[in-house]
Amino acid sequence: GKVDYIAFSYYFTYVVSYDENQFVIDKKNKYLQTGQWNRTIDPIGLRVALNELYDRYQVPLFIVENGIPLDDKIDSNNEIIDEERIAFFRSHIMQIKKAINEDFVNVIGYTTWGPIDIVSVSTGEMNKRYGFIYVDKDNSGKGTLQRFKKKSFAWYKKVIESNGECL
Repeated sequence: GKVDYIAFSYYFTYVVSYDENQFVIDKKNKYLQTGQWNRTIDPIGLRVALNELYDRYQVPLFIVENGIPLDDKIDSNNEIIDEERIAFFRSHIMQIKKAINEDFVNVIGYTTWGPIDIVSVSTGEMNKRYGFIYVDKDNSGKGTLQRFKKKSFAWYKKVIESNGECL
């Protein structure tokens, strides 16, 4: 049979080389910016992945997870100014747009990870935050669980409302 579409997650890229009969994976790429938790920020890598997957399988693509972990801090005004998250999403969505409009890749959907801060699956910590909504909880489980919209919340709302035209 044939699948109707391919869904995949995209967060960062690695550099892989082959040395003495083995693959060597290096998380650092001197040509890319690195964010917190040693994650490379590679929006062009997303466009490359979209093109390779579409060229190979010729089925629509759905990006089901994309995000950046940040140790967001709430300020004295109960605001979280997460410009790095906004820049991350802006650059990645712009590359998706180029893949669609310039490379004719059939992308049928895009979702971020995740809308609200949750416990990180990979590390079990709370300060590794992905969401547009801050949850008052620390790594030991303490906090009020009160929620605060981050600056990225309003920004992403405008992106959705404009279908990306405000980028």
